[in-house]
Parts: sequence; C-alpha cells; structure tokens
Amino acid sequence: MSAAASRPADRDHLWSVDEHLEDVLATVRPLEPIELQLLDAQGCVLVDDVTVPVSLPPFDNSSMDGYAVRVADVAGASEEFPAVLTVVGDVAAGAADLLQVGPGQAARIMTGAPLPPGAEAVVPVEWTDGGLGGGPVSGMPARSVAPEGATGQVRVHRPAEARAHVRAQGSDVKAGDLALEAGTVIGAPQIALLAAIGRGTVRVRPRPRVVVLSTGSELVQPDEDLAAGQIYDSNSFALTAAARDAGAIAYRVGAVADDADTLRSAIEDQLLRADLVVTTGGVSVGAYDVVKEALTSVGDEDEDEAGGGVEFRKLAMQPGKPQGFGVIGRDHTPLLALPGNPVSSYVSFELFVRPAIRTLMGLTDVHRPRARAVLEADKALTSPAGRRQFLRGKYADGTVTTVGGAESHLIAALAHADALIVVPEDDTSVEPGAEVEVILLG
Repeated sequence: MSAAASRPADRDHLWSVDEHLEDVLATVRPLEPIELQLLDAQGCVLVDDVTVPVSLPPFDNSSMDGYAVRVADVAGASEEFPAVLTVVGDVAAGAADLLQVGPGQAARIMTGAPLPPGAEAVVPVEWTDGGLGGGPVSGMPARSVAPEGATGQVRVHRPAEARAHVRAQGSDVKAGDLALEAGTVIGAPQIALLAAIGRGTVRVRPRPRVVVLSTGSELVQPDEDLAAGQIYDSNSFALTAAARDAGAIAYRVGAVADDADTLRSAIEDQLLRADLVVTTGGVSVGAYDVVKEALTSVGDEDEDEAGGGVEFRKLAMQPGKPQGFGVIGRDHTPLLALPGNPVSSYVSFELFVRPAIRTLMGLTDVHRPRARAVLEADKALTSPAGRRQFLRGKYADGTVTTVGGAESHLIAALAHADALIVVPEDDTSVEPGAEVEVILLG
C-alpha cells in the first residue's frame, strides 16, 4: 500500500523529492525468491549464503605442463649438468589411476592434472629437453603424434623447490568456507564459482519485469517519416535502456495515443507481465494529458481498503515537477508516471524508478553513488527558490562542469553528461569554485 494512502489527499501539497522517494520505497517490496539454473540467475540477487561443499582445487595439481619430480633428483641441475630421469608415463587432467614417482623417476604431467604419489614438485617442460636429448624445448609434442614422449628419459636443466608449480588442495577455497554472501548480484565470476563448487541451481530474487509506455499522439517510431507536428519517441527507448541498466528485464511498448481508453487498455494488457509499470508523458495539467484520466479507473474493480490507484503530485524539483505514483490491478503492481519532457523523464527515472527496481531485486544499496565536486563554470548557476534542481554535468577528478542548460528538452546535453549536479532547495545561486553534490550516472 502506498504510504500516501494513509494521508489525507491534498492537491496543493508540494512534495519534496525525499518525501516522494520515501513513499515509493515504502510501497515497493522485494520480489519473492525462486530457484533458478545458474545461467538464468545472471543479474539476480542471491537470497541465501552459499558455503563451499568441496575444496578448490579438490586435490594437489600441476599449474604447468612439465614433469612431476622429486626435489632431491633435480637438486643442482643445470644445462651443463642436467639431471637425467626415467619417464614412467603421463598424468593427464582427469586422470584417476596415478603413477608412482620413485627415486630417479619423473612423470610427464599436464596443467590441472593431479600430482602423482611420490612427486614433490613440477618442473615446466621449458626447463627440460622434452625427452628429445637436446637443449631446452618450448613445449610438448601432441601425444597422438609422439606417444613415445611418455617413456624414455628426460633431462632437467634447472632445480625445483618443494611444491614448485603445484596448486595445493584448498588453496582457492576450503570446504566449509563462505563462497558468496546473501545479497550478492550474480555475474559471470559468481556463476563460475558456483559451477566450480558443484552448484547447478541457486536461490535468488528474480530480475523485475518492467514495462515502459510513452504517451502522446505526436510520437513516431524511429525510422518512420515525420509529418508536421510530430517528433520521434525517445523516452520509451531511454527508459527501457535505463531499466535494463538498473538490472531489470524491460519491455518497451510503442507510443500510445492521447486517448484515455486506449491508454487504459494498453496498461491493463501489460499487467500480466509487469512487476513495475513506468509511463512517461501526460501527467501535467494540459487538456491532452490523459495519463491522469486513464489511471483513475485502471483496475478500479480490484481496489479496496488495502490500497490502490495512482496519486498525481507536484514535487519541489526541477526538472520533473509533475509525478504520479501508486499501485494498480489485482496484484497491486507499482506504477510510476513520469513527465514527458526527455530530461525530466530521465532525471525522474534516476531518482525514483531506479531505486524502485533495485528494491524489487532485493538490494539494500539502491541509489547511484554520490560525490562532492568543485564546480567549474564561467558564471554562477541560478536555481529556483524552493526547488531542488538537477543539472546535467561532466564529472572528472573531483570537479564538475555543466553540460547544456536547465531546460528539460535538451537531449543532446543529456547524452554527454555523466553526472547530475544537485542544487538544494534553499540555494538560488551557486558560484564557480563552490563545492556541490553530484550523482554519478556512469
């Protein structure tokens, strides 16, 4: 239930950024855990601690292609006076029946193969003649080409210390160790570790499914011809990409015309595959801003005392003053209605939608990182009184410069920004050289 549902409606109330965000995060709950195959769990958040059932590596093994030897047999070896050892056979990776290496003997061994009984170290093949009777070699011939390499003699040209080029059992992780903590985002390295310790499935919170709809009869799909008064739909592409960047499985719905019934039907059709719905446009006070009209009755038959419906608000921020938030449908799916201007839409996503997505994932740190930076500018920045302003910026080495102006339609400036400069509500001017807070977008 939206926290706003417990407060009396006040159409004139000017919400702060923090109040609106608090209401969103108080309503959104992490998705229920499910068991997934490893590759299906990529990008998901681990629910339980995972301990190591078997040590890695599970046995002592060679880190080089070479020869398994006894240390005493190669002591003092050099190219002029090599140690000559009898080769008793091969030890390949995956070998189960291991050879015994006795005094004066060596076993040809491959990377990853178990260290055979009696052997104390591995000498790389480059330290030997490879059994060919000449000088040092650069590698071993393939067994299928030269099977005789597994027998005969080998000359070792350098000594080896005990355990040289041996990966010790448990040197990576030991049985009983903590492999991964609950709350870890599963990426490729984590999948590698889980597979290496024998886990084929893992319990995670699934990636949230986010549906993005843009509204406006003026919007045209990219690659189509523009007629008079039309513009290309950029918001739905930007927000879908941003949702994916946040960790969601995002679905983009083509632009919906300014018709309440059409929009209502489009949203209701999407609820089957949505953990979160994001709309952009149609939340202001114009005669054709139909999102408010449409959302007043989406799922009306399912709303009850538990809380339902979308509340539209004015926020003390620039850009992004008009916002909508609530829950809709039988499952009380969260919906965030964002403004239609491109910069307003994107800034609103970063401030409110991204944290909601990260909360659905089960993460505890849901916000972009922030930093302090020195403002580099030719003149003071101005900001409206009582509004928290978010300006596009370029951040580097503790300094930040503005990119473009404050207008909410400047997409080109947004494309070159990697930070948002935060100007607090009480500041109407920020001088060059002042320290400011920045939200890092990259």
